[in-house]
Amino acid sequence: MDADSYLAESSSLVDRYLDQVVPPASESPARLHAAMRHLLFPGGKRLRPALAFAGCEAAGSPAERALPAAAAVEMVHTYSLIHDDLPCMDDDDERRGRATVHVAFGEAVAVLAGDALLAQAFEVLAGGPAPADPERRLAAVRDLSIAAGSRNLVGGQADDLAFRAGEGGAGAIESIHQRKSAALIAASVTAGARLGGGDPALLERLHRFGEGMGVAFQIADDLLDREKEEACSLVRVLGAERARARAEALLEEALARLEDLGERAEPLRELARFAVRRNR
Repeated sequence: MDADSYLAESSSLVDRYLDQVVPPASESPARLHAAMRHLLFPGGKRLRPALAFAGCEAAGSPAERALPAAAAVEMVHTYSLIHDDLPCMDDDDERRGRATVHVAFGEAVAVLAGDALLAQAFEVLAGGPAPADPERRLAAVRDLSIAAGSRNLVGGQADDLAFRAGEGGAGAIESIHQRKSAALIAASVTAGARLGGGDPALLERLHRFGEGMGVAFQIADDLLDREKEEACSLVRVLGAERARARAEALLEEALARLEDLGERAEPLRELARFAVRRNR
C-alpha cells in the first residue's frame, strides 16, 4: 500500500465525520464554534486518525468501525495545538499556513475552543455509531483520557515548557517526547484496534508499537525543523546524524512488533515508515 494514498483516504473519511459531529460555525455561540473549526478544517495530514483506522484493520475489522476513535484523537490533537500556540506557551502566530486560533479569535476564545474540542472528543468516542460493545468503548475512552492527562500529553507539555538547554540529556528529552507526542499516537492505534475487536495481547503489542513509533516521529519532526533550535530536541543533544539513527532504531523496534501480523498490519507499517522517514 501507499502511505500517501492511505492518508488521503483516511483524511476524507474522518473529515466528513468531523463535519457532522462538530457544531457548525452558524450555531450559537457562533464565534466559539468557528474557533473550534478554524484549525480543525482544513487539517494537516490526519496521521492520528489514519493510525486509528490502521489499528482497526490490524485487528481484522473494516476501518470505518474506528470512526469515533479517529475523530476523537484528531480533536484531542487539535485542542493541544490550539493551547500550545497560546502566548503563555509557545506563542506562535501561524499554524498550517494560517493564523493561529488566538490570533484569529483572541486568546480567551482560543482557550475555550481547545476546552470544547477536548470535551467533544470524549462525547464522540463514547457515543459514536461504530458497532462496538460498551466495554470496548469504555476502554477506548480510558486509553484516550490517560494519553491526554497529566501523566502524558499535558504533563509532557509542562516539562517541555520548563526544559532548559544544558539541564537535561537525551533520556530526559525522550521522556518528554514519550508523553507529549507518543502517548497520543499509541492511543490512536489502540483505540482503533479496540473498536475493531482486538484482543488484549494484540492491544498491548500495538500500544508498544505506537510508543516507539511516536518517539521516532517526534525526532523526525525535530530533524525537519532543526533550524528552530528547540531546547527539548535530541537533534540539539546528539546532532542530526545520531538523532536520525536513534529514530531509525526506534522505528525498527516498533515494526518488529508487527512481524507476524501479515497483510492486515501493512497500513500500520507504511504509516510508521512514512512518519519517520518523510522529508516534509
